[in-house]
Amino acid sequence: MNPQELPRWATSLVLPLLNLLSALLVAGLVIFALGESPAESLAIMVRSAFLNPEGLGYTLFYASTFIFTGLAVAYALHAGLFNIGGEGQMYIGGLGMALLILGLDQTLDGWLLIPLTILVSAAFGAAWAYLPGYLQARRGSHIVVTTIMFNFIASSLMNYVIVSHLIPPGQQATSSREFAQSAWLPRLNEWLPGLGQTPLNISFLLALLALVVYAVVIWRTAWGYNVRTVGLNPHAAHYAGISIKRTIIGVMAVSGALAGMAAVNSEMGSAHHLGLNFTAGAGFVGIAVALMGRNHPVGILLSAVLFGGLIQGGFDLSLEKPNIPPETFVFIQGLIILFCGAMENLYAPALAALLKRFTKPVAAAKNGVT
Repeated sequence: MNPQELPRWATSLVLPLLNLLSALLVAGLVIFALGESPAESLAIMVRSAFLNPEGLGYTLFYASTFIFTGLAVAYALHAGLFNIGGEGQMYIGGLGMALLILGLDQTLDGWLLIPLTILVSAAFGAAWAYLPGYLQARRGSHIVVTTIMFNFIASSLMNYVIVSHLIPPGQQATSSREFAQSAWLPRLNEWLPGLGQTPLNISFLLALLALVVYAVVIWRTAWGYNVRTVGLNPHAAHYAGISIKRTIIGVMAVSGALAGMAAVNSEMGSAHHLGLNFTAGAGFVGIAVALMGRNHPVGILLSAVLFGGLIQGGFDLSLEKPNIPPETFVFIQGLIILFCGAMENLYAPALAALLKRFTKPVAAAKNGVT
């Protein structure tokens, strides 16, 4: 059996699971080299991130952001576009969101301000991603190069706006003033007190809704069919009458809108101000979430929760095990990206050979019976 002919359950479930286990194995060896027990460390992380109700709240809070950035990457990948500019698009979405809030939070009620702000964050993110999409479609610029450069431009722009215009007089922190409470997202512990005092808010529900909409659009609409056709075979898409240029631009705009909405969770749901470097690498984590989730909504959800658990569990692990630095979860993230991205087909030949070995006797038995 050719590795490219593996059944869908093998490529969607078995290979990602094997890659994840490989990453955890390498991480375990490093933890062992630091003088700590890998099994005990894993138990601490699982207990902190998933078994403790308050820890689970933090895990889902982080996962909310990763769902949006993961969807941004996955949506573009369906069209054959590798959007690695989620970090910059999240920056600009957060900037647009903050400018609207700072201008209107003293006059507008929350029921109007919050949905308007979410739309603005999506619009700013879409506009920032539209530019690389236009450059690829109309000028032939490679989307990877332009989105990387736009990350740096967005970061510099954010630094200039905050430092030069948004820092209140006399304040030393590189952040805007605090938003009025009318711009704060309602937290889920108001309805689920068992989650404790966590920043988990309604953006988690918005993220789940985005997953559903993503699935419907990609697999149940004509636009989604066009997107997947362009990604699988641009020449066939062209002969079928699909506008490749229009599709590229539209896909990048939607991808940027999703990345822009990722800013809502941390800024309106937790920090309540616009801070420098508020993205904390979430745009890049979205790449791993999409790759590990195989661009499927269920896979993206599970991957986002996993990465959220790594942050929460890694923080508590560093508190209980001083020999393990807080950056351990970043190291594990890198390993997962390595195995699920650059080495995603590492086990494909062995798995294909194993399936071929077991399917041959079954086929022979069926032929003998018939």
